[in-house]
Amino acid sequence: MSDIKDIQDIRNLTRIVPDFPLKGTPFLDILPIFQNPRAVEFIINNIVDHVTSTKEKIDVVVGLEARGFLFGPILALRLNAAFVPIRKKGKLPGKVIDVEYQKEYGPDIFEIQEDAIKQDQNVIIIDDLMATGGTAVAAGKLVKKLGGKLLEYIFVVELTVFDGYKKLDAPLYSVLKYDT
Repeated sequence: MSDIKDIQDIRNLTRIVPDFPLKGTPFLDILPIFQNPRAVEFIINNIVDHVTSTKEKIDVVVGLEARGFLFGPILALRLNAAFVPIRKKGKLPGKVIDVEYQKEYGPDIFEIQEDAIKQDQNVIIIDDLMATGGTAVAAGKLVKKLGGKLLEYIFVVELTVFDGYKKLDAPLYSVLKYDT
């Protein structure tokens, strides 16, 4: 396990997997980061430092299925906030609200439990990667339907070549940016 000194050390832990999930599509894999606890701690500290220096008190951290679940609960604990998952259709018990959105491969549906966020709670949304912005926009709609105040979208990796940030209705923060 190597020391993590800066963002380049984190970048070096990511890898490109060709032809995943479809032939001709490269996939940026962040899972090797989790083989190094210092790398995870570096990312969490980076995000906590950003959020606590620029935002109001965070009440709720919303994590998007599935890799937003890897960072969201840790971040929520560090911020003394609640963690709320947004999941694909049919995965949450109880009453839910949903929104349909378009992915690269076709339509999908996100759901959130209808009592997960209270009116005017300060919310940040976290996910591992932002490309086209479709999942983030869908999550933001769910937060707002429940009356939450969306302060920011946070991503570990942003693929800037897709201009997904242009679709977002709140500020964006990403730890790593890739332009190719």
